[in-house]
Amino acid sequence: MPRGGPVFRLFSAMDTPSDFDIFLVCPPGLEPLLAAEARENGFAPAEPLKGGVLIRGSWAEVWRANLQLRCATRVLARIASFRAMHLAQLDKRARRVPWAELLRKDVPVRVEVACRKSRIYHAGAAAQRIERAIAEELGAPIVSEATEGAVQVKARIEDDLCEISVDTSGESLHKRGHKPAVGKAPLRETMAALFLRQCGFAGREPVVDPMCGSGTFVIEAAEIAAGFAPGRSRSFAFEDLAGFDATGWAALRGAAQRTIPDQRFYGYDRDQGAISMSSQNAVSSGVAGVTEFACQPISDLVPPPGPAGLVMVNPPYGARIGNRNLLFGLYGTLGSVLKQRFSGWRVGLVTSDAGLARTTELPFLPNGPTIDHGGLRIRLYRTDTLP
Repeated sequence: MPRGGPVFRLFSAMDTPSDFDIFLVCPPGLEPLLAAEARENGFAPAEPLKGGVLIRGSWAEVWRANLQLRCATRVLARIASFRAMHLAQLDKRARRVPWAELLRKDVPVRVEVACRKSRIYHAGAAAQRIERAIAEELGAPIVSEATEGAVQVKARIEDDLCEISVDTSGESLHKRGHKPAVGKAPLRETMAALFLRQCGFAGREPVVDPMCGSGTFVIEAAEIAAGFAPGRSRSFAFEDLAGFDATGWAALRGAAQRTIPDQRFYGYDRDQGAISMSSQNAVSSGVAGVTEFACQPISDLVPPPGPAGLVMVNPPYGARIGNRNLLFGLYGTLGSVLKQRFSGWRVGLVTSDAGLARTTELPFLPNGPTIDHGGLRIRLYRTDTLP
């Protein structure tokens, strides 16, 4: 940002209705997908930026974003923006933030700072100044490491502009709160939602996952079709902020509309343990009535009765599970079965290995972006309707 502009700007306090900036975080490369979801849910302006999407709204919109958005990793409320050329100036201006209107003195606070292209370049020293401002102006306890129940304040100092936000989500939003059983190397629910959206899934067609693991794709697709709010089963950090309106939040949470979809969602795996996990997760998620899971190998896969839809699969990559050389046969079999039996269906395949993806010999569309997922660079390979 340019060095001109306002010296100091405070954003809405908890009890005021005026709009302020809200940043929806997502994996870099997938921002347009989150922006599209935000617009569909009535958030504006939904401007894609690096690492997320910018919207504006009141605290009610912060609550709604955490509750309703499937593709966001977390929701940050911008509370202040000011220029700081050195640490003493940062200290002075951080004390002008109305911390008592935002944070509670009985809730621990953790401060995280990132510095880029600024005269303040030491993130640790900058964090100490903001921590001191909060401790002395508010009296809240400061913690240096991730602590359960602590509210996180995030400061980004870029080109001498300090923007301070409060993480209103707490735990990452992929932790929906209704999936007790997790298998090896699971795909996060937020990533599953993004990849389903990238494949054009909108809840109006069946989904089949031939290697379903703990059922992430199948359950996420069923929830989308049923209109379930992804955050319905969990708590959020904004509930521990000053002035939180528990009555208003309860009303918003209880207003969600749900439907019973006409289509069904199917998951298969050759591991009976995975099928047991998927079935358990479907029950706890409330979608057991529209999902089916069965233990079978890829070679037995056939389309379910009814219209064609989407095959969505996250096979082993070899980097974490198994020997890569042993996976070429698995990917080859998957490609053959889909080409021979799933005419009229589309395919979405997630892997970190382009060589394994090519082994399927499926007619993939041009590649999308690579996405960081737990230290691996994964990509969605997708097809148009198979002939």
